[in-house]
Amino acid sequence: MDYSYDPVPLPPRPTLNGEQSLAAAQHFYDAVRTRRTVRQFSDRPVDREVIETCLRAAGTAPSGANHQPWHFACVQDPAIKRSIRIAAEKEEQAFYGGKAGEAWLDDLKKMGTDANKPFLETAPWLIAIFAERYGVREDGSRQKNYYISESVGIATGLLITALHQAGLATLTHTPNPMKFLNEILERPGNERPYILLVVGYAADDARVPRAATIKKPLEQIASFR
Repeated sequence: MDYSYDPVPLPPRPTLNGEQSLAAAQHFYDAVRTRRTVRQFSDRPVDREVIETCLRAAGTAPSGANHQPWHFACVQDPAIKRSIRIAAEKEEQAFYGGKAGEAWLDDLKKMGTDANKPFLETAPWLIAIFAERYGVREDGSRQKNYYISESVGIATGLLITALHQAGLATLTHTPNPMKFLNEILERPGNERPYILLVVGYAADDARVPRAATIKKPLEQIASFR
């Protein structure tokens, strides 16, 4: 293994003045501010090439020591989606049946959610995102990974944003526990299910809870010194 430092030039990118930077930032904000978590999906197909391109964008995310400790298991097969829905709803029934606790369930009332997850079958794609607890080298030895949750979280954010830019809707689904994803998708034990991302076009009659449209203003999420 060669651990020598071997720098390469920074890829070319446009040089913007202050006004151009602000315009570019505003353009991006105007686009991303329309993103919403969707629970009503159309069964309209989404080309695999679109998903692949968005995954490439996610793969550009920074990670600890550049180990890229993520795996994206993409599911289009109806039978597998059905299996995932059955397993997820089993966990969700326990969650909404009291496992979550009264405070959490009260907070969820304004979101209009329950244990039924039909979108897991309706949406054309499910992307199960796995975090690698450790890597496995070609010789079978373990490779330590660093800042795993942080790295996978950044990659997931890029993926959601890329999918939004492609005109697609998403839902971050996190039934707990999610070990069933390893079994159904035949993923190895060194991978931990992180998020199940539901991907597709929003249904024509899709609605979102009003509470989800309220975002904290800048002064509540940032400080400047």
